[in-house]
Amino acid sequence: MKKNLFALVFIFISVVAQAQLRKIPADVTDAFASRYPHATKVEWRDKLQYFEATFQLNGASIIASFSSNGEWEGSERKLEFNDLPEDVRDGFLKSKYADWKKCSSSETQELGKPLQYKINIQKSGIQKKCLHFDTNGRLLKENLAF
Repeated sequence: MKKNLFALVFIFISVVAQAQLRKIPADVTDAFASRYPHATKVEWRDKLQYFEATFQLNGASIIASFSSNGEWEGSERKLEFNDLPEDVRDGFLKSKYADWKKCSSSETQELGKPLQYKINIQKSGIQKKCLHFDTNGRLLKENLAF
């Protein structure tokens, strides 16, 4: 039984390791270059279901996702709280979480969805939430972890 379990674990690790080492398809790198022609410090990750590029653009840190056929699926740009749109900052400051510590914030775009802003917050170092706002500063949803 232990031998079979060890063999299954070994096969799983081998498959995952091979998947992580596959080459980024030209369709993906071409789509990236077309969408972000001035990107610098580009690093690719194979996420098995999609490919993820982490890069710098105009001084901002961005993560973009592409399907294996090169279709852009979404991106997330890190922002300082003060760089968020005024309506989003106001929405947060009027929310019940205004006294929580702001840890990070970002602008999120996904294919077929409206632009959103995320603010990761925590209270007492234990409670953690990710708040999602629309462009008008309306709180759309909150997740327990980030």
